[in-house]
Amino acid sequence: MLIAGFPAGAWGTNCYLVAPAAGEECVIIDPGHQAAQGVEETLKKHRLKPVAVVLTHGHIDHVASVVPVCGAHDVPAWIHPEDRYMMSDPEKGIGRSIGMPLMGELTVGEPDDVRELTNGAALELAGLEFSVAHAPGHTKGSVTFRMPETADIPSVFFSGDLLFAGSIGRTDLPGGSMEDMLESLARVCLPLDDSTVVLSGHGPQTTIGQERTANPYLRQVAAGPQGHSVDADAPRRGM
Repeated sequence: MLIAGFPAGAWGTNCYLVAPAAGEECVIIDPGHQAAQGVEETLKKHRLKPVAVVLTHGHIDHVASVVPVCGAHDVPAWIHPEDRYMMSDPEKGIGRSIGMPLMGELTVGEPDDVRELTNGAALELAGLEFSVAHAPGHTKGSVTFRMPETADIPSVFFSGDLLFAGSIGRTDLPGGSMEDMLESLARVCLPLDDSTVVLSGHGPQTTIGQERTANPYLRQVAAGPQGHSVDADAPRRGM
């Protein structure tokens, strides 16, 4: 399997291209702010043909390049219905001006073909299988994508802004909820094998085993109701 990723734009949002191998069809995950050029360079480098864009949530730093990328390759975009509105109204999703000088010129709106994700769905795209889990907390429509373990590689978990190396996504923007975030961490992340590779929306690669040991939020939910609460100043990331 081929997974090619790069950080894009002002927030360094990780965009991933996933394919069975070089020269085959691929899925693009989270083409965010200023990601279109990186997508095209990665497609050319690995001789890939995109068949879909899938989105972990609707914040502008994850969806800003959806319209040009989908339009250039005539492919659909998949997003959870509770975050769909952010593609057309990004400021509503973050509760403040996004700052046009910082963001530059944006193509706001939906691509021609938008399809909605549901919890528990199994997407079969480009010869690959992605299990979808609804994981609210960062936004109401946040989702994760998990690929099954094979004989050659461990399971891969695209966590969006749910889980980072040593941290989690922020919960103080519209639709965010720390209660929902902790529930999603417990329900979606804790059952995964320690060997599961975590590719998040920001920052470096990690594993569930590493986060189970070192991430204060995952340790909190693993400890259950009797566990100690995380310090309010513990780091969180994302837009």
